[in-house]
Amino acid sequence: MNNKDYLKLDNQLCFAVYTCSKEIIRLYRPFLDKLGITYTHYITLLVLWETDPIPFKKLCNHLYLDSGTMTPVLKSMEKKGLLTRSRMENDERQISISLTQLGRELKEQAATIPLQMLCRTQLSPEEANTLRDTLHRLLKQLPQA
Repeated sequence: MNNKDYLKLDNQLCFAVYTCSKEIIRLYRPFLDKLGITYTHYITLLVLWETDPIPFKKLCNHLYLDSGTMTPVLKSMEKKGLLTRSRMENDERQISISLTQLGRELKEQAATIPLQMLCRTQLSPEEANTLRDTLHRLLKQLPQA
């Protein structure tokens, strides 16, 4: 690649990652609409299905979202009856996030989404795993703010 090619949009890693992310999230929409949740609700539920309850700060860190972004998401999920927010017993300054029964039941309804999404991307399971692993490795190598 010569110097003038470096500034072409299609040669930018950031643009490829950004557009793929945007389009993949768009592909999720029909599946998530059936469950009455957004993509941010979905990834929040994925964390809670693994770790319930979870401290607010740990949830934010896990999703790479700041508290200003996460608070309205959690409020809307609480309004839908998917989770509760409460003060932690050992430290009243900290908030604990817990699934409700409805939030736990949604896991079964969402169980087929990953496989359906894999089909929609038209990647083989091996290609998808390699891409995911490469992106995770890149994320770990990036400086954290």
